[in-house]
Amino acid sequence: MTRLSTKNEKYNKKNIHLAITAALFALAATPATVVAQAGDNDENRPGAIEEIIVTAQRREQTLQEVPMAISAFTEEELAYLQADNLDSLQGAVPNLNLVQGRGSNSSANVYIRGVGQPDALQSFDPAVGIYLDDVYMSRIQGGLFKLYDIERIEVLRGPQGTLYGKNTPGGAIRLITRTPGDDFEAQAGLLVGDYGRIQARARLSGPLTDDFALGVSVLHDERDGFVTDPATGREYNDEDTTVFRMKGNWEVNDDFSVVFSADYTKEDVNLTLGRSETLLYSLNYTADFSGFTIVPRSPAPIGEWDYKTSTSMTDRPTQETDHWGVNVTLNWDINADTSLRSITAYRDLETASFIDIDATVLELGDVFVGVDQNQFSQEFQLLGNNGSDVNWVLGAYYLKEEVPSHQEAYADDFLQYVGFPITFLRTIDDNLETTSYALFGQVDWAFADNWSMGVGLRWTKEEKDYFRTTSTFSNILGVADPAFAFDDSDSWSDWTPTFTLDYTLSDEVRFYGRLAKGFKSGGFNGRANSAADVSTFDPETVWTAEIGAKTIMADGRVRANYALFYSQYDDFQARVSVGDGIDFRFPVLNAAELEIKGAEFELSWLPIDPLALSTQIGYLDSKYGAGGFFGSDFVEDEPAFSPKWTARFAGTWTQGLANGSDLMFTASASFRDAMWLSVENVPALTESDYWVADAMISWVSEGGKWTVSGGVKNLTDEVYRVEGQEFRSVGGILTAYYGHPRTYTIGVDYRF
Repeated sequence: MTRLSTKNEKYNKKNIHLAITAALFALAATPATVVAQAGDNDENRPGAIEEIIVTAQRREQTLQEVPMAISAFTEEELAYLQADNLDSLQGAVPNLNLVQGRGSNSSANVYIRGVGQPDALQSFDPAVGIYLDDVYMSRIQGGLFKLYDIERIEVLRGPQGTLYGKNTPGGAIRLITRTPGDDFEAQAGLLVGDYGRIQARARLSGPLTDDFALGVSVLHDERDGFVTDPATGREYNDEDTTVFRMKGNWEVNDDFSVVFSADYTKEDVNLTLGRSETLLYSLNYTADFSGFTIVPRSPAPIGEWDYKTSTSMTDRPTQETDHWGVNVTLNWDINADTSLRSITAYRDLETASFIDIDATVLELGDVFVGVDQNQFSQEFQLLGNNGSDVNWVLGAYYLKEEVPSHQEAYADDFLQYVGFPITFLRTIDDNLETTSYALFGQVDWAFADNWSMGVGLRWTKEEKDYFRTTSTFSNILGVADPAFAFDDSDSWSDWTPTFTLDYTLSDEVRFYGRLAKGFKSGGFNGRANSAADVSTFDPETVWTAEIGAKTIMADGRVRANYALFYSQYDDFQARVSVGDGIDFRFPVLNAAELEIKGAEFELSWLPIDPLALSTQIGYLDSKYGAGGFFGSDFVEDEPAFSPKWTARFAGTWTQGLANGSDLMFTASASFRDAMWLSVENVPALTESDYWVADAMISWVSEGGKWTVSGGVKNLTDEVYRVEGQEFRSVGGILTAYYGHPRTYTIGVDYRF
C-alpha cells in the first residue's frame, strides 16, 4: 500500500500530534472554578460566547440543543476569520476540507469526515449539500459564495438524509442571508491590499411600510493574479467578482408572511492555473503508435510561494460565471401549534471556463467547459408541536434540473515530433436531466424527565436521463463525426432514516446519540468517450453512528462540544484513469466500502474579560473496507482528502480605550495533516502536514459606527497544495493547485 510522505525536515509529526492531543485534553479538563473567577460575561463584547440560534432541524433551537455535530458562524465570527468566500471556513470546522475546485474559479470541492465528490465534472453529484436560504445547490460549480450580507452559516457534519435528502451523506452547509426587519440598517466599506486587491461593499435595509421591509447589498472584489507565466509575464489566479443580493420581508398579517430573495454573481477572471507535478509524456509517433518521449514540465520551484508556471492558452484564457437565483418562502401559522412553510426556487448557472489541466506550455490537457444549468425546486414543510413535549415536521420535496454542457479538448502536442503539424480536437455535447421527489417526516419527543428521542424517515426517488455525443478530429487519427454517442436513463430510490436520543444532565450538560443514513444518487459516466466506458454507477450510501456531549461551564464562559463517530460507506463512486497513451479511458466504478472513524472537539473559552480563546480539533481514521480499493496501477490506495488531524487555535484580545472605542487583536494557527489529492494515490499528488497562521487588528469606534481593520493571511507564506488533477493516462498529467500566499489587507467600514 502506498503511504503518504511528510515534511520530516520541517516538522516532527509525532510531536505535532502529541501537542494537539495534549491541548485537547488540557482544554477539555479546564476546571470550571478557575474561569468562573473571571467575572461576568459581557455578550455585547466582540468575541464573547453568545447563545447561537440555529435552524438545522427546521425549527429554531440553540446550538447546544441540537443532537448532532454542528458548527455555526455569526457575521461577527466570519469577520474574525477574514472570511471572503465559502472556502474561508477551511480550518475552522473539524474534519472539513473545503477548497476551490479543480482548475475552476467558482467550484467548491467539499469533503466532510472524508466524504465528498471525487470528480469535478458536472455529471457527478456532490456528497455535501450546499444550501442558500434553504435552497439546495445541485452542482459544485458556482458554490464558492461570497460571504457578505450573511447572517449565519451552519455546518452540519454527518449524514443529513432525513431533513435534507439526497447528496448529503457527508453533511450540509447552510448559508442564511440577512432578513430585513423593522430597524433601518446601512453599511458601506472599502478594503484594499497587496496584489492590487480592492473590495467595495454596501448594504441597505429597513421598513418601506408598516408591514414590508426590503434589503439590498452589493459587493465588488478584484485583485491581480497570484501566479505568473514566465514566458509571457501574464498573471493568473486573479479575481474579478460582482455580487448583488436583494431580500424582502412582507408581514401580510399576524399569521402569514412572505419572504422573497434574489441573488446574482458574476465572475470574469483569467485561468486558474496549477502546477505540473511530474515529467509529462508525449507520444512519439511511429507506424504502430508506440514509444514515448519525456517532455520537461514548466519550471515551478518548490520552496517559494511565488512559483511560476506556464500555459499554452494564450488566446483563450478566461473563466466566466453567471449565477443567479430567486426564491419565495411562504409562512402560514395555521394555529398556535401548527405552521405551513412553502419554499419555491429557481436557479440558473452559466459557466464558460478554459482550463489548462496539464499546466504547461504543451497543449496536452487543454479544455473548454461550458455549462448552462438550471433547476426548479419546491418544498413544503408542515411543522407543529403539542405545546409541551412533542415537535414534528412533515414535508414533500420536488426538484427538476437540466445540465447541458459543451466541452472541447485541445491536444495538438499529444502526437509530436512527427515532422509535420499535428491537430487534435475533441468536442463533447451532453445533457443531464434529473427529476427528484421526496417525502419526509421527523418527530422529536421528550418522553421522560431529561430524556428525549427523535425518529425521522425520508423516501427519495431520483430519475435521470443522460445524452452524450463525442466528435474527434485529428490530421493523424482522421475524422470521426460523431465518433461516439450514447443516451441512457435510470432511476433510483432509497429510504434514509435518522434516530436520535439525548439526555439532559443539567441546563449546562447534554449527551446525545445519533444514527443516520445518507444517500448519494447514482449516475452515468460523463467522461465516457467510447463504448467501453458507457456505464451506470449505483448510488452511494452511508450509515453513521455518533455519540457526543454539549457542555456549558463556568457561568457560560466555557462552551465545549465533543463528538465520536463511526461511518460505514458503501459503493464508493470512483473515477479512475486507465490507458496506454492512445486508448485513454476514464471509467467510473462503485469501487469499495469505506470505514471511517473519528472524533471532534470544539471549545470557546473566556478565561478573563479581555481574552476569548477557541479551538477546533478533528481526528479522522478513514480506510477502504474488506478487499480495499486498487486503482489502475493495481496498488492499494487510501481515501483522498482525509487528513488524520485537523486543528485550529485562535484568540481575540479586546482592549477598551478611554474614548469608549475598542481595539481588538485576533490571531489563529491552523494545522492540516498529510493527505492524498487524488482518488488514485499518485505520490506526486500529495500534501504533507502544514500550518497556516492568520492575524488581524481592528478598531471599533464608540457605538460601533466606524470599524478600521488590518489583516494578514498565511503569515509565514506557507507553500501548500489543496487540490489535484489526475489524468495520467493522457500524457502523464498530474497537476496540483496551491493555497493562497501571504496577503495583507486594510479595510474601513461605516454603519449608518
